[in-house]
Amino acid sequence: MSEKKTTVSPLEEHLGLWMRRVSNHVSQRFADGLAAREIAVAEWVLLRELFNAAAEPSALAERIGMTRGAITKIVDKLVAKGFAQRVSREDDRRFQRVELTAAGKKIVPILAEIADANDAACFAGLHKSERTQLIALLKKLADTMELRYIPTE
Repeated sequence: MSEKKTTVSPLEEHLGLWMRRVSNHVSQRFADGLAAREIAVAEWVLLRELFNAAAEPSALAERIGMTRGAITKIVDKLVAKGFAQRVSREDDRRFQRVELTAAGKKIVPILAEIADANDAACFAGLHKSERTQLIALLKKLADTMELRYIPTE
């Protein structure tokens, strides 16, 4: 009985490998930058989402693709740090919305500078038009995979 030869494509030809390597580097570098401020990346995402307007936890979960449970944990951390607060409606105490405190509104632009500097450093090898094209391609892939992001604006 003869053994059937199997062809295996080279690892370096897999787009997923390169996307993971780049993503891991960009994410870790950003996480390190935020760590100096004792902020996690997930906390940054929520802070940035709340910067323009308060929102209900369910809306936040839908927009950024997290579970309500995950949102609750992150909000708990932001509340403990003094960056966010929960606000209930007077006519229905069960209804809550999350909003930034003055400290939260103050720190978002500082963290945004860290995010911008991280992007600038990590993607310096791309021309502006290439960065625009890369964003468009990644959005197209996200749409194909139904990885929705629902912006607040």
